[in-house]
Amino acid sequence: MKSILIKIALIINLFLIYNCKAQTISDYINFYNNVVPKLNSIVPIKTPFYGQNFTNFNSEMLNKNISPELWLCGNKISESNKYYVLTLTFCSVNMLNISLDNSFQYPSVIITFENEIPPQVKNLISETHGEWTYNVQQFFSNMKIEKIEFTGVKGYDSDDYSE
Repeated sequence: MKSILIKIALIINLFLIYNCKAQTISDYINFYNNVVPKLNSIVPIKTPFYGQNFTNFNSEMLNKNISPELWLCGNKISESNKYYVLTLTFCSVNMLNISLDNSFQYPSVIITFENEIPPQVKNLISETHGEWTYNVQQFFSNMKIEKIEFTGVKGYDSDDYSE
């Protein structure tokens, strides 16, 4: 009798785990299908933001009802320790994990600035743990954009990472 109860409990647990995972994948796909069309509406109009302050581009994203969740900085030249690149990701850490676990694309915007990002960004990264906040937004607001690239916008299960 005890072994039957254990088997039933195991089957129920496996069923629940399977259903939870299916739900989170479904949630990710819904998230992706909501955000990406909004990002894709900005792709053809990105070049007028070149040479403009980040705040103008950020306002366009907010007008489209999209806002980054996570951010990180990177180098313009691989051997350099100077930051010029801001990568914005539009999903939460949990959604990002679902994306990575399932080899799904996740939408991102990669912004290269004309000038080096001030070194104080390292403190901001530590303070925010990579979460996009009003203070982060303000930190980048007056930086001039050199280039904007969109990645992960060709379908959540696409192999094409280009814009």
